[in-house]
Amino acid sequence: MPSHSGRMSLREPDPVPRPARSAATTGTPRKWRSLTWLRGRTPAAVPPAGTTDVLEPAGTAATTRAGGTQLADLIGSPRPTATAVLPDSDPLDLVQPAPRLPFLAIPAAWRPKRAWLNLVPSPRSTPFTFGYLVLLLGTSLLLRFGSSKLTGKLLAASSTDAHNMARHPFTALLTSAFWIADGGWLPYAVIFAIAVAPFERRFGGLRTALVFFSGHVLATIATELPVMALIHSDVLPHSAGRWLDIGVSYGFLTTAGVLVALLRGRARIAGIVALELFVISVYVTDDPASLASVVTVLGHACAAHFGLLVWGPRLRSVPRVAR
Repeated sequence: MPSHSGRMSLREPDPVPRPARSAATTGTPRKWRSLTWLRGRTPAAVPPAGTTDVLEPAGTAATTRAGGTQLADLIGSPRPTATAVLPDSDPLDLVQPAPRLPFLAIPAAWRPKRAWLNLVPSPRSTPFTFGYLVLLLGTSLLLRFGSSKLTGKLLAASSTDAHNMARHPFTALLTSAFWIADGGWLPYAVIFAIAVAPFERRFGGLRTALVFFSGHVLATIATELPVMALIHSDVLPHSAGRWLDIGVSYGFLTTAGVLVALLRGRARIAGIVALELFVISVYVTDDPASLASVVTVLGHACAAHFGLLVWGPRLRSVPRVAR
């Protein structure tokens, strides 16, 4: 067969085929030996722990360390090939970008706790308490910034005094619970968050409205009927029938009495003492010598004990409303 030089060359065939030399016996394949002079003779480097060789002769008996896939197994070629090793994790994942700090960083100690935020009435968790506070805020702003003539007429029509109770009792009972006498809305917002909102989270908005207004109506009737009887018997002057009687204290004292009744052990005793001290403190700080203050403290005591002794035992076995 003609060669590249144009001369004929005869080559004796091998009598016996020589066995193929593996990489284990020869070290480096023949076609790679010619490239060693480019790299220089360097001792074989031992890869560090946790790393894998990118190129490795396919004929070696060592298996891939990181679960690499041999290309020879995929292609099925008997020739020495390289082994592609897939790393366990992406090297880019080892370098994480630094988190961007906000423009105004608030220390974690200054941030409000979620447990405290749950105590604040909201339209989702406590719709009755939240809506009632919004209504009281509107009437308080009307008393503060409205004309005195208009507000005077509204309060006189909403008062549950003996005069209104004798002529339009239902209107007086309903509208008298939507006004705050002194116009201080913020203290009542705190009281509602403590005495009404927990009740609504446990029993729901409908039962909260029922207990709230039932205590308001019962305490009002229990205090105004004796006043009406004393006026008709001329024990009290007729001017006593025009006392301004508005407010929401009867309602939230009823719900507070129910919450105290739900306590157990020493906590219930402490709750009863706190409830009685609250009623007494309101009476002492108002005007203890006036007859109106006596009627008011009787109404507070009636509402608190109505929730404690009547509604409390009835609602003790009622399950919590599912959220």
